[in-house]
Amino acid sequence: MWGAIFLVITAALVLFLLNFYRDPKRTIPKGSNIVAPADGRVISIIDTTKASIMVKKGLLGKIKTYTISKQCYVISIFMSPFNVHINRAPIEGVVKSVKHTKGSFFRAYDLEKSFENEKNEIVIQNKKIKVKVIQIAGFLARRIKCYVKANQKVNKGERIGMIALGSQTSIIIPRGVELKVNANDKVKAGQTIIASLR
Repeated sequence: MWGAIFLVITAALVLFLLNFYRDPKRTIPKGSNIVAPADGRVISIIDTTKASIMVKKGLLGKIKTYTISKQCYVISIFMSPFNVHINRAPIEGVVKSVKHTKGSFFRAYDLEKSFENEKNEIVIQNKKIKVKVIQIAGFLARRIKCYVKANQKVNKGERIGMIALGSQTSIIIPRGVELKVNANDKVKAGQTIIASLR
């Protein structure tokens, strides 16, 4: 009996891991547009003029980040454990910077930094636009992988990283674009157009 239970649990775990680490091919749309950097559901679209902003993740998590223009959108995509967790470049361009920041737990003396998640920020720029992709890890599974480095050229839809288990990817784009998604929309990395350049 215990052997059968062990086999069922092992099979379920193997199937979960195979599903989690899958990397399906994507049809990358042509044209002047910005594609989703992650699979999942759009949980928020923030229109901001602030130089820095707090982006929430889950009930306790958050990250602080700097925006890239005076007026911009911050679009956050939640990835459940059942989504593909490969992150892709939203535009073609050059990686201007990559910055990894460790997370921090509760600090009674510094409430502003309490429950900040681990993050990795990737800025990509071309002749038309500059965007920032923020990979945000959870508290339990801190597994951010970044496949790119500064001064590297990337194609739209190219794999740029991965985050383990339930995570979030946010993207900051200048306001002078035409948004193509709304909150609660489901998107696919490298395939779903989230904004068009005007």
